[in-house]
Amino acid sequence: MKILVVGGGGREHAIASALSRNSETEIYSVMARKNPGIARIAKKVSLTKETDLARIVAFAGETGVTHAFIGPEAPLEAGVVDRLSAAGVACVGPTKAAARIETDKAFCRDLMTHHHVSGNPAYRVFHDTAEAIAFVQDHNGDLAIKPIGLTGGKGVRIMGEQVGLAGAIDYIRQINGEVVLEERLKGEEFTLQAFVDGFHIVPMPLVQDHKRAFEGDTGPNTGGMGSYTMPDHMLPFVSRKDYTAALSIMASVIAAMAKDGYPYKGVLYGQFMNTSEGPKVIEFNARFGDPEAMNVLTLLSSDLCDAVIGITEGSLSASKVTFEHAATVCKYLVPEGYPAAPKVGRPLNLGKTGDAILYYANVEERDGRLFTLTSRTLAFVGKADTLATAERIAEQAASAVQGSVHHRRDIGTQALLDRRIAHMKELQ
Repeated sequence: MKILVVGGGGREHAIASALSRNSETEIYSVMARKNPGIARIAKKVSLTKETDLARIVAFAGETGVTHAFIGPEAPLEAGVVDRLSAAGVACVGPTKAAARIETDKAFCRDLMTHHHVSGNPAYRVFHDTAEAIAFVQDHNGDLAIKPIGLTGGKGVRIMGEQVGLAGAIDYIRQINGEVVLEERLKGEEFTLQAFVDGFHIVPMPLVQDHKRAFEGDTGPNTGGMGSYTMPDHMLPFVSRKDYTAALSIMASVIAAMAKDGYPYKGVLYGQFMNTSEGPKVIEFNARFGDPEAMNVLTLLSSDLCDAVIGITEGSLSASKVTFEHAATVCKYLVPEGYPAAPKVGRPLNLGKTGDAILYYANVEERDGRLFTLTSRTLAFVGKADTLATAERIAEQAASAVQGSVHHRRDIGTQALLDRRIAHMKELQ
């Protein structure tokens, strides 16, 4: 198989690494900036803006790739799958129309409402600033304020947590009233990702991500500071009943999209809030999460290339997708000042990283040395029989890096997990 990986972050390095376990697979890469990890795996690299569809299609033709795996959301929104498919390249990723499950939050909510899919919070869609502000002023209770379009995981504002009434109104003005206002959900978040071939859905281990920049879940939202999985592929605050309900919601969404004429192929990411009433949908993403991809693809024990064929040919089978029963902890290193004012161009020294698996993200390599850029830099994944051991492996590696970077030391610790469990018990 000759396969093109679109994207140059930690998620895409994890995808390329998993694909490369098949020695007969040739990997090609399109990315805006050179990712050192992907560059070492790929047979050929095109440094191209990931929404430059003409150049992507031309590179696919030059290299003779038969398949493509799309990492980030921006090229999906631009229609890269439509263009590559028209050129005869089979894609892991939804068409532009199907990608609206992520790229248009109003579309997602309305789809669930129209097809009576459970797990939808109360919401209203607005396209007028004054009307949205009036609704917030008249509403009794806190709301989640979500721009309708893409925000890179950083655009949501939660009243009562991140902003008050005045801050909510100011934010609605900033985004010109193009907003979905939703009830504020209370509970514990979890992520369920799945391979989808248009009709069949194969789930992956549950993951919990950590968006806040600093320890104790404080600071601004980021693209994700780290994540973890448990050896049984579950989470201790998600019951089997909750898991089944979440998977059923995702299957219902896939069925609804097929019924409406835009079948979904690729990886579907379901972000859920486990509430006292069961799981509610925070959002869907039309691709792997970052960092969550690094957890589940580290655990993938079957051939990702087989999943690619199953997804693109409509023959996906759960019997051909297997994951190790181990715990993983992923910890991201980010530049000092991230996300508001990251320090760029600062040198890094990896040190002794031990048994951790390293995934390169937004980092520059010059003359064998690494330097920070504007976003998340490196991710270390620890894998072990227990969460405690996996956390220790990831923490030792992250702490060994010298330079103007920091990471969340609490991700994957038992103390943080205990707080999650206690919080869920309080709500029940």
